[in-house]
Amino acid sequence: MTPPPFLIAAGHPVRWRLLSELAGSDRAVRELTALLGQPQNLVSYHLGKLRKAALVTARRSSADGRDTYYSLDLPRCSALLAGAGAALHPALSLTPPPTPPSYSGRVLFLCTGNSARSQMAEALLRHHHGGAAFSAGSRPKPIHPHAVAVMAARGIDLSAARPKHLDEFTGDRFDFVITLCDRVKEVCPEFPGSGRRVHWSIPEPADLPAFEQVADDLTARVTFLLHLGVSNDH
Repeated sequence: MTPPPFLIAAGHPVRWRLLSELAGSDRAVRELTALLGQPQNLVSYHLGKLRKAALVTARRSSADGRDTYYSLDLPRCSALLAGAGAALHPALSLTPPPTPPSYSGRVLFLCTGNSARSQMAEALLRHHHGGAAFSAGSRPKPIHPHAVAVMAARGIDLSAARPKHLDEFTGDRFDFVITLCDRVKEVCPEFPGSGRRVHWSIPEPADLPAFEQVADDLTARVTFLLHLGVSNDH
């Protein structure tokens, strides 16, 4: 019997290391090369294998077009892992752990304008899971009406949200500081005493369908973030 494609794609030690790094944060190739201590051509080769298996996606950095950011498709990995277990024995079919009903940590979401992505992420975490969620930008601008509309369709009122500069949070401590655009990642200050820095390389949405896609992406990412936070608490 041929092993499931997921096991073939993920089973190589270098590819497993890449998946492990991408499970916590989107990464540029140069970052992955440094983290793995491997030549860039080898890292790029194995990233290509993971892309062919549709486990990771790639997009050019909006801050520096010479960089490419890679993201792990966690929902797809979850489904493929469950299928791999079931292929070996029905009793090994995996079921995802239940989403934590609440989260007590402090999370700061950052993007350039604080007009859409970071506001949406803050609202999703607050609405569905509680916790102290905040957002800010390096160059704040008014909340985008499409962001308000998309959140309203999900039962979340964003009409009273205000854009904030990241300087408002200088000196504050967070369990996670999450950058949602490549430009703000390059200028994000340190928040002394804070926990993990995470990057989600999400393109700035331009039209309503793109805002819908960003909302779906953020919903999935926030859910997986909660599991990461709970595991860190223990």
